[in-house]
This record gives sequence, C-alpha cells and structure tokens, in this order.
Amino acid sequence: MTNTFSTRPFLILLLILIYAESRAVPFARAPVAYRADIVIYGGTSAAVTAAVRAAKDGKRVIIVCPDRHLGGLSSGGLGFTDTGNKEVIGGLSREFYHRVYMHYQQQDAWMWQKKEEYGNKGQGTPAMDGKERTMWIFEPHVAEKIMEDFIKENKITVYRNEWLNRKNGVVRKNGRIVSIKTLSGKIYTGRMFIDATYEGDLMAAAGVSYHIGREASAVYGEEWNGIQTGVFQHGHHFKKDVDPYKIPGNPASGLLAGISAEKPGINGSGDNKLQAYCFRMCLTDHPDNRVAFPKPDGYDPLNYELLARVFQSGWNELFDKFDDIPNRKTDTNNHGPFSTDYIGMNYDYPEASYAQRKKIIKAHENYQKGLYYFMITDPRVPANLQNRLKTWGLSRDEFKDNGNWPHQLYIREARRMVSDYVMTENEVLGKKEVLKPIGMGSYSLDSHNTQRYVTDKGFVQNEGDIGVKAPRPYSIGYGAIVPKKSECKNLLVPVCLSSSHIAYGSARMEPVFMILGESAAAAAVLAIDDQVAVQDVRYEKLEQVLLKRNQKLRFSR
Repeated sequence: MTNTFSTRPFLILLLILIYAESRAVPFARAPVAYRADIVIYGGTSAAVTAAVRAAKDGKRVIIVCPDRHLGGLSSGGLGFTDTGNKEVIGGLSREFYHRVYMHYQQQDAWMWQKKEEYGNKGQGTPAMDGKERTMWIFEPHVAEKIMEDFIKENKITVYRNEWLNRKNGVVRKNGRIVSIKTLSGKIYTGRMFIDATYEGDLMAAAGVSYHIGREASAVYGEEWNGIQTGVFQHGHHFKKDVDPYKIPGNPASGLLAGISAEKPGINGSGDNKLQAYCFRMCLTDHPDNRVAFPKPDGYDPLNYELLARVFQSGWNELFDKFDDIPNRKTDTNNHGPFSTDYIGMNYDYPEASYAQRKKIIKAHENYQKGLYYFMITDPRVPANLQNRLKTWGLSRDEFKDNGNWPHQLYIREARRMVSDYVMTENEVLGKKEVLKPIGMGSYSLDSHNTQRYVTDKGFVQNEGDIGVKAPRPYSIGYGAIVPKKSECKNLLVPVCLSSSHIAYGSARMEPVFMILGESAAAAAVLAIDDQVAVQDVRYEKLEQVLLKRNQKLRFSR
C-alpha cells in the first residue's frame, strides 16, 4: 500500500512559524529588566549626588531619569544660588561649587567678558570665594557639565527619558518596593530606592502619604503657614491701587487675565494652592550671543493688560532681578506684582498626568515668552525701560537643543511627604531641637505668591509672599526623608521631604537638595549592609559616615 501522506505542507508551516517568530513585535517579548543595589528615580541635583555617594561606597547604582538633562534647576537656569549661610554646605554639594570655582579659573571660561569685568556679586557675599575655593554663581551649561562629569567619573549608568508608570509601575512585597516599571516597558529592580524628583512621583506611586498645598497654621503650631493676606515680605505686591476689570470700574466687564474671582480665604487657614512656578531665564545683553525674544504661540497682548496698568501706576523695577552670572548673562527671576511667576496656574501640576503636565509647562513657557514680547513691543511700556530691554535676549549658547529656553520649569513645591516626623517652621526658626541631623539649611522661610484676587475695596492684590529670616542655620532630621515604616521600608525621599509648606520654603534650595541626596544614599548603603529597613538604620553609624564625608550636621556658633 502506497503512503500518500506528504511532509511538504508541514515543512512550509514550520518555516512560516520560524519566520513569524523572528519578526515578532517587541511588546510580545519579556520586558527588559535592570538590576542594581540602589535605584534612583529623577534627574535633579539630588539624584546626581545620591548616585555619586552610592557609587563611591561600592554599590551598584542606576539613575532612572525622566529628563534628558541632569541637574534639575541647578543646570536649568538657577545659577544665582540661594545659599543662605555657606558654612553649612558640605560634602558633594560643596564639591560641586568647588568645581564651579575651578572652571572659572580657566581663561577660556570667559568668552563673553573678561574675568576682571565680572562683578563677583552673590547673595550677600562674593560669588567667587578664593579662600574657600568655591563659586556660587554660574552659567547653566557649566553646571550641567559638572553634573555629567560626576556621572562619568563614577561610571554611573543613567537611563534617560524613562518615565515611571505611575498607575501600576511599582511592585511591592512585604512593605518594600521590589521594582519599578517605566512607560517604555523597562523594569528596574533594586534593594533600595530613592525618589529624587521635584514632584514625588515614585513616593506617591509607592503608596506613601503626602500633602499638597498649605496646611492651616494651627496644624503644626506655626505662624507663617496657611493663607497670609496683607503680608508682603518680599515686596512682590501691588503697592498702588490697580483696577482689576477689563473695563476699569466695571465689574460686569469681567476680570483681566490672571486674576481669580474667588475670595482668598481666611488668614491662617489651609488650602490646596501652590506657590507660583516660573522659568529661570538665562538672558544676555551681548550682541554676538543674544537671540531676540520670540513671539510665542497664541500670543495675545490682552493677557498682559494688567502689567500695562502696573507700569502706568509708576512701577519701574523691571531689571531688579536680572542677577549677574558670568559672561554677561543673568539668572532672571520673578520680581514685582506682575512678573515671570505664573500665579495660580500650577495648582493641578503635582497630580496631573504627564500629558497634562506637558500642557501646564507649555502654558508657563508661552506666558513668560509673551511677557517679554509684550514688553518690547507694546507702546504702553515706558520707553526708557522698553529701549533698555530691547538690548537683551536669550543666550544663544545656553539650552541649545531647546530653542535657548530652559529645559526645567521651577517646580518650587509639589507633593511633600507626610512621615512620622514633619519638619516645621519651629525647627527652622530654632524653636524646636532637631534630632538625628543629616544636613543643614539656612535660607529664609520663603514662599512666592500663591494667588491673585480682588480685594474688598475692588482692587487687585497678590497673596502668599513670605520671607522670614532664619536666626541661624538649622539641622534637618533623618526622619524627614524616610516614610512611615508601615508604608515603605526601602524608600528615601530627599527632595519632596516631610515638611510643612512654609518650612519647605527654606529647605527647597538646590544646595540642600544635594546635601540630602548624598545623605539619603549614605543611609541606603547602611540599610543594605545591615539588612534593615531605612527607618532602622543606626543613626550613630550614619552620623559617623556623614561627618567623614564632610557633611555639616550642626551649627556650632
């Protein structure tokens, strides 16, 4: 009997299956996984110092960075450093400012002006301290290069443009984070995790308690928390009566852009509002390095009608916060009643989706670009100020891959962790002792305006501007960077630390973030070595490590 069965169809089918497997789409394969002892999420200055400390202590460390650029605000335009008392800045934070100093000792660092022409002005002290070999004022690209040098020298792996899956990207087991997953599908496993973002995204996704907005002053027994109408400690308020309505004197015509129709609230009460954000622009008046202020998308001069009225009231302080940095450039910050702070337009940012945040950031960019375009084109701007401003523009050699515009919005405050220990103004002002210090701060209690409203007399006014000087440098306790043990045992949070709104106004400075980032990594290393939760790290051992690394923990004078 002849066997008529043929193997040919099966061979063809087998070849088809082999070909299909070779052409399989990526999402059908297992996610790519990366392992480290310590996984750091974020690209801020705190992320960099944390990674360097961990690497120097012999741990495998990776940075999962949602940004393409490292350094956060330090490389994003904030070059006129908010330092307070420089004596309490130690460790890798001081090393950063030492490297800034060494950079500007080189002759080729001074391209747009001579070194001796630089005024050497800092915040109350010289920008360049030859005795201490530190420099506190710098150009954005210099800061970024130093951050990248830290990474290269310590052979740290950075995964850029990797965004945490905030919905279900954090895997936990027995009170610990096992891994995090990004939107690209990559998985990062670690023994310890550090959230070094300005937003606290990993902290929130891990189920750690946090707060957004201002607490009522009674919550922590504070004076300067909560709503503060009638308090103008920086002078960024309307000093003269300015009409808020589209048709002056006619409430029925509606409010001008940027003014809320809501009542500001009762003094001392809490709310969910945030102090304003802005971009710290790097401007120059050097004609060979200047790029004209661009007209933004959707520009409408009516959005700046309120500013025209401010000028008409006699305000002339336009250039008061064009703070000098090297090479005829500035770190340009908010100043006055209507300036670069986009008041009231950031409330949704902390909890917003990535797409929503992108829109908020773009709105801030358009607002600020429109502000400067208005001032160089509108005839109602005083001629002497307008003509002078026309000699300024964006710096051509900064942020070259982003149209010379800063790549980082100044997120002055977003989420703040709520742990077993909450830092308050009472610690900042020296009214309460700080236990288990891991670093120090010294800046004033500082909050930018939070809302713009209409007073009972029918005029426009700002609220939220606080600036209360700390009498002396203060310590920051270890408890402020660790969550409640019941919530997570292997996470440290050096940026969105456990703090009241007003205390955070002092602690939220870039040198402090670098200090706390390094201290967080030192604690993570000890937690790994001793096989304990971060809450159970022996402080005596951590203190010895930090002091050995030249961290400043207590103020002796």
